[in-house]
Amino acid sequence: MSNRPDVVTPAPDSSHGAVSRSGLAFAIAAYGLWGFLPVYFIALAPSGPFEIVAWRVLLSLVFCAFLIGVTRTWRPFVALLRDRRVALTMGLAGVLIFLNWQTYVYAALTEQVVEAALGYFINPIVTVFLGVLVLRERLNATQWIAVGISIVAVVVLALGHGQLPWIALVLAFSFGFYGLIKKRVGPKVDAVSGLTIETMWLAPLAVAQLVFVAMTTGLTIGTVSVWHTILLLSAGAVTAVPLLLFASASRRLPLIYMGFIQYFAPFIQFLVGVVVLGEPMPLERWIGFALVWLALIVLTFDLVRGVRATRRAALEPI
Repeated sequence: MSNRPDVVTPAPDSSHGAVSRSGLAFAIAAYGLWGFLPVYFIALAPSGPFEIVAWRVLLSLVFCAFLIGVTRTWRPFVALLRDRRVALTMGLAGVLIFLNWQTYVYAALTEQVVEAALGYFINPIVTVFLGVLVLRERLNATQWIAVGISIVAVVVLALGHGQLPWIALVLAFSFGFYGLIKKRVGPKVDAVSGLTIETMWLAPLAVAQLVFVAMTTGLTIGTVSVWHTILLLSAGAVTAVPLLLFASASRRLPLIYMGFIQYFAPFIQFLVGVVVLGEPMPLERWIGFALVWLALIVLTFDLVRGVRATRRAALEPI
């Protein structure tokens, strides 16, 4: 998903016309691009996951630095860097998103896109679960039902596959903790600044990976074709553009809309895995996915009910 961005608190909709439509367009574009990411990574063959992620980190840093320069936002960015707490927190977020990216690219290149999609379907439920474990939040009965169904789904998938769906779990938990850290930082750090600081922390690791690849299998950039090189050099833009679209959508749409649209990406990934790549879908896998989708329906029902209750309370006279 990772492939996904900072959580931005949506601003209230000033109008229900053009602003809402533009927000919807931005959200669909962001999640649509994330949904087709496996196709992009597969097109980078014969590059391996270590090389792809390393270039993704370094080129994202270059692209974000360019954006900060164009928008002349160096001063607030430097102020964030000087905030030791923010800088260290973003470093931890960088480690988590690096793990997420590495796992996701590995899944795409080894034809395990369906399991990667499962990870992002599970992610909202993992986020709820982390709220209980880390933030000591209390779940209502409906939310516990959703969590319980998702656990049963993982058990079914594990028994059917003969092992835990580790790719899905790593993706779900790494992005879940990543979102938790971003929530702690809050709206203080915007999407571009956040990604810039994260990739700054990761740059030495990315360089080390490129050196390792160069000394073992050899770097592929500039050796395959012009088209391959262009695609690989586009990794920074491919990473940053959906982030910016998401940030724009979040400021225009209520959170509940973003909650619904977030399922676009894993659904597209699921279709890519099954229809385009022809990944196997035995009965137990369909049952596992059906249970996950049922859990998401339960969770969505609880979200809608909560939003309606909040609106009714706001309309009641004091």
